Amino acid sequence: MEKALIGMSGGVDSSVAAFLTQQAGYACIGATMRLFSNDVLGEDQQSTCCSLDDVEDAKSVARRMGMPHYTFNFQDAFRETVMDKFVRCYERGDTPSPCIDCNRYLKFNSLYHRAEELGCHYVVTGHYARIEKREDGRYLLKKAADPAKDQSYVLYSLTQEQLAHTMFPLGDMN
Repeated sequence: MEKALIGMSGGVDSSVAAFLTQQAGYACIGATMRLFSNDVLGEDQQSTCCSLDDVEDAKSVARRMGMPHYTFNFQDAFRETVMDKFVRCYERGDTPSPCIDCNRYLKFNSLYHRAEELGCHYVVTGHYARIEKREDGRYLLKKAADPAKDQSYVLYSLTQEQLAHTMFPLGDMN
């Protein structure tokens, strides 16, 4: 049975992606990225994404589904590759793209490497996008079936290797 590492934010989309992947017969391992501490931002724990409550929600879903769950501390990498870059871009008058950088450097790089370490063949997320394998063996990143939910634009930097080992179970759904 092939193993899949499920990127779980604690939200509905990633939880449904985990359920669909498990129902498709994969051995699933849940994973949540700890990107920052809310107290560093001067925020309470309920006011931002990736809060402690979100981590606990992801752990709870994984436990109910009978899958192991890991929380990976990527706070230093997030600060360096996303937050610091955001500030530098903003100061120059550029338009920062923190979601693109988080996907590029953390979800589909750092998390991908953790998946390899755990013997997982796939990284699965709740993104709304699709991956198509062409006859020549190359992979195409495609828009989601539901144009209102499409997130392919924040995933444009995925490599062929990453596309070959990524699944978006929600991409064909409306």
